Amino acid sequence: MITKAIIPVAGWGTRRLPITKIIEKSMLPVGNRPLVDYSVQELIKAGVKDIYMVISNVEPCQVKEFYKDNLALNQYLIDRGKEDRLKLAKTLPDDVTIHYTIQDPAGKYGTAVPIAMVVEEYNINEPVLVFMGDDFIWNPNGESAAEALIKSIKDSSDSAILGVEIDKSKVEKYGVLSVKDGKLINVIEKPNPKEAPSNLINVSKYIIAPELQQKIIKYVNENNFGPKDQEYMITDPIDEYIKEGGIMRIAPTTGEYLDGGSVEGWLHANNVVCGK
Repeated sequence: MITKAIIPVAGWGTRRLPITKIIEKSMLPVGNRPLVDYSVQELIKAGVKDIYMVISNVEPCQVKEFYKDNLALNQYLIDRGKEDRLKLAKTLPDDVTIHYTIQDPAGKYGTAVPIAMVVEEYNINEPVLVFMGDDFIWNPNGESAAEALIKSIKDSSDSAILGVEIDKSKVEKYGVLSVKDGKLINVIEKPNPKEAPSNLINVSKYIIAPELQQKIIKYVNENNFGPKDQEYMITDPIDEYIKEGGIMRIAPTTGEYLDGGSVEGWLHANNVVCGK
């Protein structure tokens, strides 16, 4: 059973300026909940008990405020006879803990960095789920992305990647999965649709086994990319892991990928969740 998950939510969210000047991107509302909470609640339902949030060093941190009890609000609801709303104000079950790791926005940047930071800080040596904080899979009446990932692995040495099926004419915006026998061969970034190996895209939702965790740490620590050189992309150590015999299984999903990173994607997510 996988009980740990990493969610990176640091960064300025520059694609969503000016609103992200005062609201953290992961806290932008979709319906009555922030973006990141869709992934948090999904992970909890899949059995996760420890969630490691990688946050920026800006205070106050809105994510931390959202996931702690608001005692003044609770008392207000009780005093006004609105106890039925207390369960809405409680955003985290008592048996789930969120741990926070601070990432300096001026430091190393990319999808591999927060994973390396958390694994090193907490000495994680077991498979861990990794979800980004500004998107989610919407599948309220079916299997969640976390459940699909967990179901796909055969043992604790396996890693897994979620594959989202889209129209092949649109794959040039994404990393596309090259697949053989249900396993990842590699990820082709933004291919021409005619040359794309599949219509399954990478939406950065993974199970990362210990062996791959160590490769990610090594990749981050042993490289020194400048801020204008390249990002520390998780797909680089994944590629090395597979070439050396590591197994990354493909977890298919029937849900819809919703991305709050752009205005258009965020509006669409609200329309889908609110049933419009």
